[in-house]
Amino acid sequence: MVFKRVDLTQKKSSQRNQATALAYIPEQDDAPRVIASGKGLIAEQIIAKAKESGIPVHEDPLLAAALSMVDVGSEIPPELYRVVAEILAYVFRIRQQYRP
Repeated sequence: MVFKRVDLTQKKSSQRNQATALAYIPEQDDAPRVIASGKGLIAEQIIAKAKESGIPVHEDPLLAAALSMVDVGSEIPPELYRVVAEILAYVFRIRQQYRP
């Protein structure tokens, strides 16, 4: 199964939301790639678009903060592989359970 956009991580703070969208295409990428990132209204738009498209949204403030440091278009750093892999595995299991 190819995931174009697999996970969205959002951070809620007292001032602004933060969101980062990841894509992972195993045949093309060595690691998940940041495809969108933003704060405030942009974060809200990223989250809304994901929900409209049926893309899972995962909330993890620490991961969101770490992912916000990665440039859009770049692969995530090796330090984040394990935590992102756990989220992707969870998303994959959920999608398999709800498949018609």
